[in-house]
Amino acid sequence: MTQDATFEDGRETPLRLKALDAEDLAVIAAFTQDAVFTASEMKWDRKARRFAILLNRFRWEDAPKAQARKRSYERVQAVLAVEDVVKVQTQGVDRADTDMVYSLLSLSFQAGEDGTGRVELTLAGNGAIALEVEALEVVLRDVTRPYVAPSKKAPSHPA
Repeated sequence: MTQDATFEDGRETPLRLKALDAEDLAVIAAFTQDAVFTASEMKWDRKARRFAILLNRFRWEDAPKAQARKRSYERVQAVLAVEDVVKVQTQGVDRADTDMVYSLLSLSFQAGEDGTGRVELTLAGNGAIALEVEALEVVLRDVTRPYVAPSKKAPSHPA
């Protein structure tokens, strides 16, 4: 007897997501919640109008499987790139402190006129990064293989 393949049988592949509207960005926000990075992993290329961060992303998509199989949770390095950036503002981010680890709590878009707007990255500890954009275009792309999360635990947010 043959059996149809299930979703669980599928090969896991690196994430590669693109957001062109606020709804798409909400999906990327869910996958980047609790990602960590240092200030040295942020770069704004004014000429190319691109802001990018190399994140250590918690693999939320794998967490139920890790829990069910009683194995360690995973992280993966991913690039979060925002295109058409005309201005960058930060609050509570010390670019000189290259050892400080920042944790991304949320990612959102505040629409302006004619497709312009503001991408906001909210960080733990009252930090924030605001990116003024001419149009919303955000890409999240995994760039390494998953690895065991150093804490071996899932992030949690006590009430």
